[in-house]
Amino acid sequence: MIDELNARILNEMQSDARVPLDELAEKVASSRSAVWRRLQKLEADGVIKGHTILLDPEKAGLSVMVIAQVKMQAHSRDSLPHFTETVRNFKEVVECYTLMGEVDFFLKIRVKDVQAYEDFFWNSLSQIEGVREINSSIALTAWKDTTVLNVTAP
Repeated sequence: MIDELNARILNEMQSDARVPLDELAEKVASSRSAVWRRLQKLEADGVIKGHTILLDPEKAGLSVMVIAQVKMQAHSRDSLPHFTETVRNFKEVVECYTLMGEVDFFLKIRVKDVQAYEDFFWNSLSQIEGVREINSSIALTAWKDTTVLNVTAP
């Protein structure tokens, strides 16, 4: 359950997951042991999915972000799961969503340059069985790019 203290803990942890426990407890106005127990419970409940680092895509050599909208030929029992399983194995795809409406899937793709995307497009993405159409857009400027969720208590 997300109460006020859990919301404060989660919001602080999103800005710096390496904050020492004593400092976190001070920031959220609670005891070290209470914060530790809550963190353990939030992890056990799956609210905290993991701990990771965030990379600067440009400095990591992945300066091109492509948004691809994919339409499938049909919505059969086999085609959609086959597509999602295949896409999960592509290291270039960093996010994939099923959509309602005219487009079936939305993909966020990171590559080093336009040539790398062209190679990925022709040799991988367009080769997935059941793909009818792919509309790709190259992102120019990221005006907002965050992983932070605004956690509030009900």
